[in-house]
Amino acid sequence: MSIAYLGLESVRQLKNVRSLVFTFAIPLVMLLLFGGIYGANGAVDKVTGLPWIVVTTVQMAGYGGMMAALGQAFTIVTERSLGWNRQLRLTPLSGMGYLLSKVVAALAVALLAIVALIIVSVVVFHSSLPFGSWAMAALGLWLGVIPFAFIALLIGQFAKPQFAQPLFMVIFFGMAILGGLWVPLSVLPSWMTNIAQVVPSYWLNRLGQMGANLSGDVLEPMLVLLAWTVGLGAVIVWRYRRDAARQ
Repeated sequence: MSIAYLGLESVRQLKNVRSLVFTFAIPLVMLLLFGGIYGANGAVDKVTGLPWIVVTTVQMAGYGGMMAALGQAFTIVTERSLGWNRQLRLTPLSGMGYLLSKVVAALAVALLAIVALIIVSVVVFHSSLPFGSWAMAALGLWLGVIPFAFIALLIGQFAKPQFAQPLFMVIFFGMAILGGLWVPLSVLPSWMTNIAQVVPSYWLNRLGQMGANLSGDVLEPMLVLLAWTVGLGAVIVWRYRRDAARQ
């Protein structure tokens, strides 16, 4: 039943037109805006060695993937407020199966956002990278959004409906800024750059850049993101078991 519910949940999320529009619209507009400004003259980013349009595409694809993953928080908060998760505990569906379905659904929507934004960049701005580089960039970004799916689970388990949106906005915008997904970190104060290297959005962006470059040591970002995933997963399991014990 866990596998069946997992599939149904993924399909349900992909049919949520309002959520998909919100996930794609903002990063798409920003890609078209910044791409038109920085990508038209073929300038190259001195830090990564990539064309600016590629750097912008990686940033916006990471932004869209992160938004798709974090957006699961609202689904979980709504289901908790309606008592849906309590009803599911009366079925053969395991708690782990329920949580896993949310992660898989988040990754499915995130992958769609990442691929769609890369395709727009290639079609509109003729972003010049080999197919293998774009594929590795997309893979790096997709793997990088896993901790954000876990953050969404955590928000969904702790937040009350009236506080879910403000909490989401603080976390989302904070991660976007510190991850360098809006503006290059080089323009930010040094203390913010130091903090940025701890948050997962920074390493999400780095994985995408490394994939586009087909170079770089991916071990460090993978270890940081794995540490975030494991730590968040432990808190999520503890919280879910605590809620189950009360009911």
